Amino acid sequence: MNHPSAIVLLSGGLDSSVALALSLRKQTIKLALHINYGQRAARSEALHAAAVAEFLGVPFRVLELPWFESFDSGLLGTAEIPSPSRTDLDDLNTSQQTARAVWVPNRNGIFIEIAAGFAEQYGADYVIVGFNREEAQTFSDNSQAYVEALNQALRYSTANGVRIVSPTAHMDKVEIVETALSIKFPLELLWSCYFSTKKMCGACESCMRLKRALEINNSAHHELFAN
Repeated sequence: MNHPSAIVLLSGGLDSSVALALSLRKQTIKLALHINYGQRAARSEALHAAAVAEFLGVPFRVLELPWFESFDSGLLGTAEIPSPSRTDLDDLNTSQQTARAVWVPNRNGIFIEIAAGFAEQYGADYVIVGFNREEAQTFSDNSQAYVEALNQALRYSTANGVRIVSPTAHMDKVEIVETALSIKFPLELLWSCYFSTKKMCGACESCMRLKRALEINNSAHHELFAN
């Protein structure tokens, strides 16, 4: 019986890094694919994604998509990125406003279709992504329903029926950090900030969610953040 294989979309952040680490237990990872689409955090994300792939012993490739500059998004530098308070993280209206500010048109859909093409070319069965149920409340393309819909489409668009799998989709950030700690994943390798700076800013929504999850797990790691 052939061991299942996969391509991983690796941003270098918490969710995709833990998804990769968990997948290594069940699948042969043929490639960790990192996509540079002109995001503000591109340099830091690429460095940390490469470090994660090296730590886990996985082949790594950066794919450049410069034409994303045609799109408007806070992540691409064409709009401001809000800095929510800790209490704002659980306020749906505020989270939806932040989500609109950092939304990149069809980003996950484009990335996944590209990764599915690599999976077909490499003869891989799966594309591994790092989704989570916490952000699925405001980002519909993080949801399990989205994964299921994509898998229906990929039955037609890939000759070998590539499937999308997210081993973190049923978890929130607290549970993903708990999992990372339980498997002794080196958290200093992660980059979960919207910006590219010496340290993660600690103030953007992505940083705030990671900081809160770390604190709830009694593993604050203050040294990772500027604030």
